[in-house]
This record gives sequence, structure tokens and C-alpha cells, in this order.
Amino acid sequence: MQKALLEKAKTLEPRNPNKSTGLFGGKSSGILNWNDIAYPHWYKMYKRLVGNYWQADEINMSSDVKQFATLEKSEQDAYLKIIGLLSTLDAPQTRTALLISLYATDPSVQSIMAVIAQQEAVHNESYSYVLSSVVSLDKQNKSFQFGRKDPVLLKRNENLTKQYNAFVEEPNIENILKTMVYTALLEGMFFYSGFAFFYNLARQNKMVGTSTMISYINRDELEHGRFISELFRATLAENAAYNTAEFTDWVYETFRSSVELELEWSSYVLADVDGIDLDEMSGYIKYRANKMLRMMGLSELYPEHVDNPMKWIRAYVDNIDGTKTDFFEQKSRQYSKTSDLNGFDDL
Repeated sequence: MQKALLEKAKTLEPRNPNKSTGLFGGKSSGILNWNDIAYPHWYKMYKRLVGNYWQADEINMSSDVKQFATLEKSEQDAYLKIIGLLSTLDAPQTRTALLISLYATDPSVQSIMAVIAQQEAVHNESYSYVLSSVVSLDKQNKSFQFGRKDPVLLKRNENLTKQYNAFVEEPNIENILKTMVYTALLEGMFFYSGFAFFYNLARQNKMVGTSTMISYINRDELEHGRFISELFRATLAENAAYNTAEFTDWVYETFRSSVELELEWSSYVLADVDGIDLDEMSGYIKYRANKMLRMMGLSELYPEHVDNPMKWIRAYVDNIDGTKTDFFEQKSRQYSKTSDLNGFDDL
């Protein structure tokens, strides 16, 4: 099959209809009327995303400032390495979301991806914010070097890096679909051993400010994973020539290899952390992989892991409205925002 390169969507082309004729490679005027879009339910997704607005410096880190020095050395090391991991994953997401929007010929996708890109930028800023709260600039910089230098992390991110860069070099339908697969993995599985570490600290009443921030990132990522999964299914439906057994096998193999790399990483970074059972973590990673496969319209790879083996995590994750996607079902927690009276500058 010839893999024709896609052109970037025109910014404004009044001769084309407002309702796009295709998600990628279609025709659209560039004018967005939310009441006349190809996938009307995506307006609700857009509204949920913009309703999640928050900023990193709204979260009060005063207790974390005092507590970090009292953590076990293994907890401090894991904290810094996991922040390094999360920043390595979130930083490219801002650009990847923008790149997808550049080739999307549906203006509703462009708008939703713009919100996702903005939220990923906030996530990345938040990692700088929490580190600046608890460690010196030298240690902050060292944490942000992990994604470039740590051999286990480099190995873990290698396949994702190759695919994201392939999309930049060859923007065709196949690479967009494959990039969405890795994005769904990133939003729905890659973050979660890291999230679990911070929630484990919080259930011991440690670093609650960091955990609160992570829960808001987690909430965003659940919505991002939901939309990317739907965009993947819709794009595949519109480009049926790619809906082949060969491509499905590639998706399953990508999930398998990604799960193995995630297991290796979590064992490496969490081995000495009290309160996390690595066998349970293994089951949780496979449980998350199953969730994302179902959302993408595929079968589970790990039938023995259909239930969450780490149910305690539910207390730390914000509720996502929508039982059809089977997300966590806990009520939203309140958090303390900083103000002029209790602001970070005064700490």
C-alpha cells in the first residue's frame, strides 16, 4: 500500500463545507460550528476537558516542603526519578497534540487537541513546580536529566520515541494511527506506576500536596486517553484499508512489549519502596493495558487481570463521569489552593 503523505490542514478555505468530510485528509472550511460537526458527542468531551482547568501553583505545597527531607532515601530517589519520567513523557505530549491538530481536517479535533496540548503544558510545568518546592536547583536539573541519561528509562521510552519521530518525518495515516496507539498507552498505562507511587505516599500521610497535584494530572490523562481512543477508532473506521489483521497484530504486539517495558521500569524504580507490592503493580499495569485495549475496540490481552488489584488507589483519583468507559468511580477530593496569604512565595 502506498503511504501518501498528508498535507497540513488549510487554516481557512471558505469553498469547503463547515462540517468536515474526514478527520485527516478531508475537506473543511476551517470554521467550527459545534452544532454541526461530524461526531457530535465530541462536544461533550471538549466541555469536560475545559471544565478540568487548573494551575500548578494553586496547590499548596507547604507540608511537602517540610516532609521531603524526612522521607526514606529510597522514597526520595524514587520521587525524583518518577518526576523525571513523568516530565519525559508529558513534555512531548504538548507538541504531539499540536502536530496531530495540524493534520486534522476536522476543526472539532483541532480544538480538542489544542485544549489537550495546553493541559500537557500545565502538567509539565507542575513537575518543575513540585521539584522547586522540595529540592535545590541542582537536584531539580538532575531529575530532569533522567529521561536523557538513565539506561532503564531510555530503553523504556525507545519505541515511543521512534514512533513519535516517525510521525514528524512521515505524516501519513499509518503513522498517525500508530502515534495514537502510543499516545493511548502513554495516557492510559505508562504514567500509572508513577501515579501509584505518589498515592502510596499519600496514604501514609506523606507528600499530600504532590499527590493532590498528581490526582488532577491523572484526571486529565483519563480524559485524554478517552478522546485519543475514540479518535483512533474513528480514524480507523474512516480509513478502512488500514483496518487489517496485520495492523491489529502490530497494536497487540506494541501493547505486549510496552507492558513488559513498564514492568521492568516499575520493578527498577519501586523495588525499595515500602507499601507497594510489585506483584500487585504488575497486575495493575496489565489491568490498565486491558482497559485501553477495550476503549480502542480491541480484546483484552490479559484476561486474568480484568479487575483492579490495587483498589486503594481509587481513593486518590478524581471521578470521571461515564460508566461506559469504566473509569474510576470515586468522588472528587477538595484541595487547598494557595493565595496571597498562603502562597508559595511565602514558604
